[in-house]
Amino acid sequence: MNTYSKYCPNVFLAKCEEQHEKGSTIILETKYGQEHECIVFNLIYQKDGFFFYSIVRADGFNVQEWAKRKAERLNNASARANSKSTEYWEASHEGKDFLALAEPIKVGHHSEKRHRALIERNHARMDKSVEFSDKAAEYGARADYWERKASTINLSMPESLEFYEFKLEQAIRNHQGMKDGSIERSHSFSLTYAKKEVKELTQKVELAKRLWD
Repeated sequence: MNTYSKYCPNVFLAKCEEQHEKGSTIILETKYGQEHECIVFNLIYQKDGFFFYSIVRADGFNVQEWAKRKAERLNNASARANSKSTEYWEASHEGKDFLALAEPIKVGHHSEKRHRALIERNHARMDKSVEFSDKAAEYGARADYWERKASTINLSMPESLEFYEFKLEQAIRNHQGMKDGSIERSHSFSLTYAKKEVKELTQKVELAKRLWD
């Protein structure tokens, strides 16, 4: 049985009992029993009789697709909450023509109970309308976040090699510019942060090459 094995942040390898060729298709099983068809890339290492490969889903599902689906679900939830909010708002106008007259409640009159019940129903409906409106706003904000994440590139994707190589070139130029004075340092730690960025991106490029080169 081929299973997933955590390698580094955002990256899972295929843990296989048998050796596979690059480009071959294998089935991986999750810890929840789901099966995914995956394409083999590189042999990363061998351990305890198992072969560990970098892989991508054969159906193209990745972190970007996951973010898109998450955003879609949240947008749908926001739309449903907005619809419920509108329903409750419209329902809260029951008896509006009568209430607009601002008639006082006639204590002891046969209409007292109906009058109070009408006001209470409308108050409760307005509370629910506000509640669902707040939910819609919350879902919408979360959907916006995941829509932005839909353009994310990380080490779980073959595209990360070209992406991080490009980012590293930029970081090196930025660091060198701060060293020679051609780029202004915005604060006393600018050079330190620039050097740190070069180091981090260098590590990511090395990892990306190992995974996807």
